[in-house]
Formats: sequence, structure tokens, C-alpha cells
Amino acid sequence: MGVRLDNVGIVVEDLDAAIEFFVVLGLECEGRASVDGDWAGRVTGLPGQRVDIATVRTPDGHGRLELSRFREPAPAADHRRAPVNALGYLRVMFNVDDLDTVLDRARALGAELVSTEVVDYRGVYRLCYIRGPEGILLGLAESIG
Repeated sequence: MGVRLDNVGIVVEDLDAAIEFFVVLGLECEGRASVDGDWAGRVTGLPGQRVDIATVRTPDGHGRLELSRFREPAPAADHRRAPVNALGYLRVMFNVDDLDTVLDRARALGAELVSTEVVDYRGVYRLCYIRGPEGILLGLAESIG
């Protein structure tokens, strides 16, 4: 029996800004859609839901994020500024070819380092955590070993 990760879902307030941010990081927007109807509420347990979604993927086609903006019902909780040791979803990590360039592009859209520096992990990776639009927590890694 085969299993593959299809996508990771992130709920956002500003879908256009989230798409722009992930495109700046190097992902590609696969498409956008609206999701509603009885079937959707039966899947999520949110009857009457209306959601705008976009799927962004890594250039190799193996990694996907589903970005969702709920029109109905309104988001029930806000975990965007939770510290990195909070229970539940932590972050998505991207391996990038040029960390400094990606970080500069992300900062131009308001992203901030969680810490004060990019860290060298044993000469194998340069790593950092950033908060993007709406506080979305991401990890960035550049292989250097």
C-alpha cells in the first residue's frame, strides 16, 4: 500500500498575499477554487462552509500547500503567533538553493526572522525560521555540506 503526502493546509485571512509570499519563496501557484456545498461540510464538520483555496507547489512537483480563506464560518481560533514550542502544527520547512536571496525576497514582503540570525548546523545546513504574512511560521534550509 503506497502513501504520499498530498498537501499541508494553512488557513489565512489574505489569500492573495499568502500566494504572493509563497511564489516569492519559489513555489508555483497551481490554481484557485471556491469550495462549498453539502459534501464539503460533511468532510470538515463545518456545515455551510464557504472557502476560497489556492494550491501552491514546489518546482519539483512533490510538495504542496493548500492555502484556505474561510468566508463562512469565520475562523474559530488564531494560532499564528504561537511560539515554536506550541503543541500542534509547528511549521513547514523548505530546502532552498540560496537562502540569502530567498530571505531577502521574503523580507521585502514583511517576513521576519524568528531569531536574530541564520544558523550554521554542523557545516551541513544553514537554517532559520521566519514568520511570513499573518505570522505563518516557516523554516528555510540551505544545504552547504
